[in-house]
Amino acid sequence: MALVVRTWNVFHGNTFPPGRHAYLQEMVDVVGEGAAVVCLQELPVWGVERLDEWSGMQAFPAVARQPRVPGRLGVWLTRLHHGFFRSAFVGQANAILVAPGLETENLGARRISDPGHEPRAVQAVRVDGRFVVANLHASTTAAAALVEVDRALEFAESHAREGDAVVLAGDFNLDEFHLAGYSEPAGGIDHVLVRGAPVSEAVTWPVERRVRDGRVLSDHAPVEVTVG
Repeated sequence: MALVVRTWNVFHGNTFPPGRHAYLQEMVDVVGEGAAVVCLQELPVWGVERLDEWSGMQAFPAVARQPRVPGRLGVWLTRLHHGFFRSAFVGQANAILVAPGLETENLGARRISDPGHEPRAVQAVRVDGRFVVANLHASTTAAAALVEVDRALEFAESHAREGDAVVLAGDFNLDEFHLAGYSEPAGGIDHVLVRGAPVSEAVTWPVERRVRDGRVLSDHAPVEVTVG
């Protein structure tokens, strides 16, 4: 059985260019269409409890940075202007969404950034008993990102059993690199890399595919591959 695996940095629910309002629900709705697995980054923490409802998929969130202003107050402050405040009050999370009916096992999460730096995390879920899917969001400097990708790779591979394929997906913040034994990166900084299974060439969504009501959703485009 082939799986479409997709990754998207949802930019805290913002449009591009950022505006006053957030469109996180619209993003979650559109990105799940036709996918077996979706890896999301830059989610506001307030949104993680709604992911399964909005997507109709199994949701596995991992909080990278806790909200600075707890509860509804942080959400209310952010709603004054989502494009300006972004994650300043409400924290930041990643999540893996998996289509209903597929067997899943939550493999947990781990911090990959150094102490004293902005928290960055990798998480992993075993899907269909044979794929270890890891989702990461690396730091914006190339030197830090290279270290964090190595840590994320170690985390993912540590959970792989004999015969498992490993999928490493997310916002790498790297556009020129190669991981031995894995498929080739897509152009840009968002990638879905695969080891141990046949994989298609990566496809980056054209802008028009993520336009809703005349607004471009996120400053990143979804990237996807077909695995198996």
